[in-house]
Parts: sequence; C-alpha cells; structure tokens
Amino acid sequence: MTSDLHAAVIVVGAGPAGAVLSVRLAEAGLSVICLEQGDWLQSGAVIHESTDTPTLSLQTLRELDGNPIRRRLPGDYPIDESASDITPIMWNGVGGGSVAYLAQWTRSLPSDFRVRSLDGVADDWPLTYYDLEPFYRRVETDFRVSGTSGDPAYPAGNAPPHPAVSLPEGALRVAEAHRDLGWHWWPGTNALHTGPGDHGCTDLGVCRWGCPRAAKGSADRTHWPRALALGVRLLTGAHVQLVETDLAGRATGVVYVTGDGTRHRVTADAVVVAGNGIGTPRLLLASASERFPDGVANSSGLVGKRLMMHPFGTVVGLFDDELGTSAAAWGQLLYSLQFYETDPSRGFARGAKWGLVPTGRPETITRTYPWGDRPIWGAGFHDEVARRFDRSIAWGIIAEDLPDESNFVSLSSTLTDSWGMPAPALHYRVSENSQAILDFNLARAAESLGAAGARETMVAPLIRESGWHILGTCVMGTDPARSVVDAFGRTHDVPNLFVADGSVWPTSSGTNPTATVAAMALRQAEHLLSTMRVAA
Repeated sequence: MTSDLHAAVIVVGAGPAGAVLSVRLAEAGLSVICLEQGDWLQSGAVIHESTDTPTLSLQTLRELDGNPIRRRLPGDYPIDESASDITPIMWNGVGGGSVAYLAQWTRSLPSDFRVRSLDGVADDWPLTYYDLEPFYRRVETDFRVSGTSGDPAYPAGNAPPHPAVSLPEGALRVAEAHRDLGWHWWPGTNALHTGPGDHGCTDLGVCRWGCPRAAKGSADRTHWPRALALGVRLLTGAHVQLVETDLAGRATGVVYVTGDGTRHRVTADAVVVAGNGIGTPRLLLASASERFPDGVANSSGLVGKRLMMHPFGTVVGLFDDELGTSAAAWGQLLYSLQFYETDPSRGFARGAKWGLVPTGRPETITRTYPWGDRPIWGAGFHDEVARRFDRSIAWGIIAEDLPDESNFVSLSSTLTDSWGMPAPALHYRVSENSQAILDFNLARAAESLGAAGARETMVAPLIRESGWHILGTCVMGTDPARSVVDAFGRTHDVPNLFVADGSVWPTSSGTNPTATVAAMALRQAEHLLSTMRVAA
C-alpha cells in the first residue's frame, strides 16, 4: 500500500458539498485533497445544441442515466434496493448529483428547521433558517441561481442574483389559474444562468441530460475549475474504502483503491466525508475497528438510520392547443407552496412542494418521467406523441418524508463491490403520513391543471425511480446519544472527522435539497477554518 500524500484536509466526494468545501478551504490557504470515485462527465455524453445530426438529441447515453444500479460505470458501486420502495438516483463523478439534477433550487423554509416546536413531530434542527441565510446568498452567487425576489412564503432577502427563466404559455396559464384559485405560486428558482454572456440559458429543455451551453449550475463547472486553480488536488477513480483512526480516536486519513486494485493511503489533519446519504453511512459503517466496533462515529447507533427519500409523484395536464413546453427551461418554471405547511384538518403532518416542469422534446415525452408507467410505444404511438408534444405540462410533487429508524442503510452481508467492500443495502418503506401527503397534493395538482384548461390529467402516484434526495442517515443534533454529528457536521465521537451532505439532516423538509446542502457546506467550511486556526 502506498502512503505518500498528506493534506490539511481530505474531502471524500466531489459533489456540491465537497466542491463548496474544497474551494473555501483552499481560498484560506489550506492544502486540500479531494477523492472522487467517479470521473469527469465526458463531453460526448452531453446533448448538443447543434441539429446537424438528427440523433444528437437522443444521446442521453448510459453515462447520464440516473440509476447507478443500471448504469454500472467505473465510479458506481452495487446497491441492494430489494427492500426499498424507491430506487436511489445519483450520479457518481466530479460534480456529483448536480451534474444530473434538474437544477431546481429551493431554499428550505424557516418552518423546516422547527417541526417539533411547530407541529409536534420529528426533531428541531440545531440551527435555524437565519443561521443559514447568509450562506444561502453566497452559494447562490456561485451556482448562478436565477429567480424572482419577494416570494411572500419566505422571509425578506430571498433574492436570487439573476432573473428568472422565461415562462412559456403553459406556465402563464397555470399561474393565472392559481391566481383565480387563490393559491400560492411563484416564478421558478433554478441553478440556471440567465445572465448575459456565452453561457446563458436558451430554453433548450435538456437540463437533466447535460446543458451544452454550460448554463446549468453544476459543481463541475461552477466550482471545480476554481478549486483546481487554487491548488486543490482532485483524485478521480479513487474508491475510498476506510476512514482510519489512531489509538486516541482521531481520524488520520483514508484508504482508497484505484481501478487496477492498488490500495493507497492519504493522511490529513481533518477528514470530511461528503458521499451522500447512502455513500457516507456505508463508508462510516465499513470503517469499523477495535475502537469503533460498530463503525466509526457510531456510538449512538444511528449511522445509517432515519433514511428519508422524498416520495415523489407527478400530474401531467394535456391541453388542446400548443403551450410552448417543448423548448423551455427544465428547471422549474413555477413552484407552489400552497400546501406546504401542516394543516391538522388534512389528517397528516407537514406537506409538499410543487415544481412545474415542461414536458420537452419528442424523445422526452416517451420516458417514464413525468408520465409514470402510461404506455406510449406500440399501436397508436404517433397519435399519442402528437397528443403530448407541446400540449402538456406537469407538476412534480415532493412529499416531505419524516424520519423513522425503521428506514435505514446497512451493509449487505452478501453483496460487495469489485474490491470486497460491502455494498449498501436500503431498507425503506413509504410511511402512511408521506403517502397521505402525496395523495392529497396529487389531487390538488390535478385541480390546478384542470383550472388552467387541461382537458385531461395523467397521474403518476409514486414514481419508483425518483430517489434523487437521499437524506438523514447521519443525523445532526446536540445530544451525542441521539445524533451522529453536531450543528457543524463534526462527529461527536471523532473530533476531526466531519460529515458534509444531506445525510446530516434531522428532517427532510419538502424542498429540493441542493441549496441547503451547499449553504451548510459553506457554513461548515467557515467553522472548520476557525477551529483549525485555533488548533494551530
């Protein structure tokens, strides 16, 4: 085993959290090594704006398939999802999930941090919206977020740095319907650059499959070029197998393996794990030792527990005339928080966020998202394409998922990766509360589209391949017996080991998590810098 690299900080994972941390720590002069199991997105996997070749718009390719179990690229690892109602969707590589996300950028709301105090369920966070607000502003500049200020659902100051994406006719009709219904709506907030220059959004509608204009705020483009210029050493194809600790119980570094099977050791003064809500608990559990027999940082027994996955469904509205939704940002055109907060009369706690999306080009209207399992291939194919193309628009419904220790990530006893590290096994069932949230909001979304003039609605009540948001498996809190990390992501058991991703969330909120993950990573970086200066 080679052991020739040392840094002040090791960061495991090059997604949004790892990228934000790496840039900020390097700006302050610290040496940083980031290990990423995947690689850079290859340019050939991105849909091109050119129409010279008719098949270019079909090249979403295996590399941008969101399902790692099916994708099986060198940066992926096996996952046992046989006991899960939802399939995890992630992209393993430089930029992480931001490479393949829809770029919907939504801050958590103040109530999300206080659900125990407000609604008597789950737990309050050990920080507030106002603790994160200055960090939201900073990361939104870096990710080139677009939107419209003044949404009354948020405190004052929720002002994206760039103007909102343009709204096609279909979105305007839905906005007018919500005005008539008296329901909340607001122009979509997205990590899509709408400002001047060569990288402005031109409404190609291929955000999910790699923006050819680099308008989408993915961390491989917004952060990693700067991180490398600042001297961060990024090691791709580095599958971290173990966090090492010494006899004093401090993290000393990590062991990783490369594609040829060679094992390497990297040492550091501090280790930050940012491997998402599945990869992070997998690594901590696999790092068991004589001192930490149940996995590193797991004296509470909560590493891997409280898995939350945001049950997701869609409602598509079909209209008689053209809506301009074949070429529009995707992204969210509008969002609604009308049914976000708890209303006891509904019979469940918490609620859902709605995001209005176009249905896109001809090839996208043949997919399961957002159409669910409604068949299109076979007899009547051309008629169905004509019915859907440019005459449809969809609400995506994110149901808040409350934590439950019976939903968890463990290490498989039978499945391993290519180097013998146990694969993660998911144990997840949609709760009655989450299902009730989803059912209620799907019915209201159908009302919304009907009021906008849809002649028909198509409902996908729970889309299995929708596990984009993987949260809660290394919960933060003030009590070491009931949490894994503190409010800054420092593990209670190992003082120089940190977690920086959505796994630390005590509750899931009902919002797309990247905005809050990035803001928390920046806050953590500032805290880490202050503690390392004190230690020095």
